[in-house]
Amino acid sequence: MVAVAVLVVVTACQVPVALPGAPSCPVTPANSYWHANVSKLPVNKSSATFLATEGAGSPLHADFGSGTWDGGPIGIPYTTVSGTQAKVKIIFDGSPGESDPGPYPVTPSAPIEGGSASTGDRHVIVVDKDACQLYEMWNARPQTDGSWKAGSGATWSLTSNAMRPATWTSADAAGLPILPGLVRYEEVAAGYVGHAIRMTVPVTRTSYIWPARHQAGSTASASAPPMGAWLRLKASVDPNAYPASVRPIIVALQTFGAIVADNGSAFYISGVPDSRWNNDDLHALGAITGNDFDVLNSSSLPVDPNSAQSNSTG
Repeated sequence: MVAVAVLVVVTACQVPVALPGAPSCPVTPANSYWHANVSKLPVNKSSATFLATEGAGSPLHADFGSGTWDGGPIGIPYTTVSGTQAKVKIIFDGSPGESDPGPYPVTPSAPIEGGSASTGDRHVIVVDKDACQLYEMWNARPQTDGSWKAGSGATWSLTSNAMRPATWTSADAAGLPILPGLVRYEEVAAGYVGHAIRMTVPVTRTSYIWPARHQAGSTASASAPPMGAWLRLKASVDPNAYPASVRPIIVALQTFGAIVADNGSAFYISGVPDSRWNNDDLHALGAITGNDFDVLNSSSLPVDPNSAQSNSTG
């Protein structure tokens, strides 16, 4: 592995780092929940119970990196296209009634999570850089005629706080967009991850809370968190005890937190694959466990239950 030096500079006032390939587009409005500063929110009274259900001793894991794993890139990739990119037919065969109909501007070579042979979630994410429109699909499979099949799909304006209809899924189980919650290399290199981070846990309740719009739970037990639960890394975790290249991730988890967006492995956070990641540094995050988090009472954040606008911005 080639080690890559990362300069980390944190100043008093930061703005989110632009999205490569679509620098004119925000990755959600500045007052979106993704940018909510949750460092002062109260702890949920059931926090300890929720964490115990997920396996509080399990390590934090960066589910992204450089190189490949099982033949595919490590993380959830995305691509950008121009507004002139031809749109193709999308056939939804999982949740068609809760999917935004096509066509979508997806090329036959659009990157697939896990690679073309993946048996996993196979997310495909495309940003129209001219319209600032986000397109996401789950279980996406290209067809020989240029169309795609997918289990579900959703599209968002990156300049709007509009949300999915209540109870609707997206390309993610919580009905949230995926791209805004991904850790990107250029953010860490700039020293600032200015948003909440997508997280998976193994068990969720058959309910959801804002900002989630959909549940995919396996139990009705109150010992499990609902989809959309918000976790915050405790301030007692010292970022300076970790490699400089991951400190911005730690600070983000303490400032903006992590949102439970899907069922999966315990305390896995999502990011974009990039050849510049230092996998050894990312693995150092495993010294942090679920015990180092609090589950928050986030009920004060929404301005409106059907809007992504938050009462608190970082």
